[in-house]
Amino acid sequence: MIYDASLDKLLQKVWDGKRIDQAEALRLYHLPLEELGALADRRRQLAKADAYGGHGNEIVTYIVDRNVNYTNVCNVYCKFCAFYRTEKDDDAYIITHEEMDKKIEETIALGGTQILMQGGHHPKLTKQWYLDLLHHIKTKFPQINIHGFSPSEFIHFREVFKLSLEEIISLFKAAGLGSIPGGGGEILVDRVRKRISPLKAMSDDWLEVMDVAHRLGLNSTATMMFGHVETIEDRIEHLERVRAQQDKSEGFTAFIAWTFQAENTRLKAPTVGGHEYLRMQALSRIYLDNIPNIQSSWVTQGLDIGQVALKYGANDLGSIMIEENVVSQAGTTFRMTVADMHRLIMDLGYEPRQRDNWYRLVTLGGP
Repeated sequence: MIYDASLDKLLQKVWDGKRIDQAEALRLYHLPLEELGALADRRRQLAKADAYGGHGNEIVTYIVDRNVNYTNVCNVYCKFCAFYRTEKDDDAYIITHEEMDKKIEETIALGGTQILMQGGHHPKLTKQWYLDLLHHIKTKFPQINIHGFSPSEFIHFREVFKLSLEEIISLFKAAGLGSIPGGGGEILVDRVRKRISPLKAMSDDWLEVMDVAHRLGLNSTATMMFGHVETIEDRIEHLERVRAQQDKSEGFTAFIAWTFQAENTRLKAPTVGGHEYLRMQALSRIYLDNIPNIQSSWVTQGLDIGQVALKYGANDLGSIMIEENVVSQAGTTFRMTVADMHRLIMDLGYEPRQRDNWYRLVTLGGP
């Protein structure tokens, strides 16, 4: 083997915790998987989560929450989505307050602290409908954080309500919204977005929502859905845009990447497996040096790869996912209990701890 001094220098740079650029990320991507994983695990150990807990290297966290999809009616028809329906479909729905109450009561009974509430882009739901729902939830269940509405939904609201993002997010926050999920990130490269979801928010729109939310005091997560029509360079460009936004607004609490799930969707693309998932998660940990928490995506990868991901840069197993309706429609139906979470974490020698959306550890008496 020929000695490569420049590669050796890059590896030392990563080991020391220094920031890399896109060209260096592309070079790291081609490392043997185990070597890239070791570097990502090193960066996990170096990561200081002072802003969101600072739990140290031996704790792996998870959250108990429920995905609630308030409607499946959507008019953007993403090619990768098997969940959406039109208003005319027999199984189209809009959730009622009573149905929401039952879901939240079940979540609380299971020790849950949050609902992740997202829906389709319903063309006819009014601003007041959303505000009434938020106010109802927050009044009846003040202990539950409402982690709701992806950036693409807010862009949809801006078009339908004819209000600025600042006005809409401020109104939603006052009504009870606690934080924003990073759904709809897909790949933050417009050439890719125009191929897979041409009617959905473009890259600058997605980032603008996050910027406004962070300035208004709402934290959010960031995501990436990969393994379809994008290139490796597109994935790295996505990471760069997320990192640049975090440098600016410092509001992302975590990053979650997952792979495209093809079943029952209209998007015809070669999917990728567990090795490619681990490679991208490891690279994400190294590149996103300003985001303290990386979640393992066991929902799409299964429990075994989800566990292995804890050695490839992840420090969090995400949610036990009491309910999940979107990815499961695309053929992925993995499930996890708190006992499963604890077993997977403890088998690797870590301490499992439940946390809330802000990575504060949860005890029986509260956060």
